[in-house]
Amino acid sequence: MIIKPTLLKLLDKVPSKYSLVIGTAKRARQISQGSPKLTNVKTESDVTTAAIEIDEGKIVLEKK
Repeated sequence: MIIKPTLLKLLDKVPSKYSLVIGTAKRARQISQGSPKLTNVKTESDVTTAAIEIDEGKIVLEKK
């Protein structure tokens, strides 16, 4: 479960809630397959790491 960043805070940074879900899942999969993390925040979950990267602006989700 993602506690921080909050869902409302993340939704301000993406075009839609659907792109947030898809983008977070894709990035979490990349991290689990060995892609380097773009944040220094220590987490146990790849999904939380992906959400933090989006919140920090290190991953930008664009509307397609």
